Amino acid sequence: MAHSAFFCLLTHEGLLAVRGVDAAKFLQGQVTCNLNYLDQSTSSLGARCTPKGRMISSFRILAQGDGFLLALSSDLLEAQLNDLKKYAVFSKSTLIDESADWARFGLSQGDGALLALGLDLPQAADSVARDGNLIAIRLPDGRAELWAPSAEAASLEARLAAHLPRAELQAWLLAQVRAGIGQVFGSTRELFIPQMINLQALGGVSFKKGCYTGQEIVARMQYLGKLKRRLYRLELAAGEAPLPGVELFSPVHQSSVGEVVLAAPAAEGCELLAVLQEDAVNDGRLYLGAADGPALDLLDLPYTLDADREIQR
Repeated sequence: MAHSAFFCLLTHEGLLAVRGVDAAKFLQGQVTCNLNYLDQSTSSLGARCTPKGRMISSFRILAQGDGFLLALSSDLLEAQLNDLKKYAVFSKSTLIDESADWARFGLSQGDGALLALGLDLPQAADSVARDGNLIAIRLPDGRAELWAPSAEAASLEARLAAHLPRAELQAWLLAQVRAGIGQVFGSTRELFIPQMINLQALGGVSFKKGCYTGQEIVARMQYLGKLKRRLYRLELAAGEAPLPGVELFSPVHQSSVGEVVLAAPAAEGCELLAVLQEDAVNDGRLYLGAADGPALDLLDLPYTLDADREIQR
């Protein structure tokens, strides 16, 4: 299903709005991406980090109205909202949970449906097309997201159904796994620095924007560090998809060698993204959940890492 045409409701994420005259200035010191690159036709992946560079959330951000909308895992939204409010008290910006105000759809091979809605979305990753209240966003693997006011959800769903079959959210998550796009959930909060989930390879980290919380650690890892844990794609021949945060094991070490980032059912078994220690990956013997758990097989990611290109943002 992940490689076919379909649409689905994106019910696993919420929308955090940051609005006001200081919204851009405030967020610029909080997130890994460079808001100076954002305009009405561009979006970005990004993250918030602790002072030690560990991600406490990841998101997709775009400009909307008098500020920005950030789509992130629903189980992180309340904590992020409350945490950001502590820092926003000295700026002219307002933070609001706008999840109920918006409907979001995921589209695979859905450009025809978008055109029928008046949205001619460019193919370049992170592009944005708008028509009235409708917003379409291009993802790195060619899929698209459609955001709209919740009042238009029912009519939009009917119009999309005229062009595309409806699928369950798991089909969307499988496509995300195959695209190699990791994200942070409540169970993996503060486990990873951005490079561990390849966020810098997907345009979600800027190394030219200046200071933000955790910037020193993230930059040092890019320029000076040797990352020993990185994102990999794997498959499990049989069994249910594990939850984010489930540990992986290898005979190379007595303890766990990594954690599941995201997993989804496939035609047989499941596919998953996991952050793993390099020496365990080189050994090749990887097991889910325990040292004697089900064996995992490595799969390719659809992109390559290029440190020289990554630091140009």
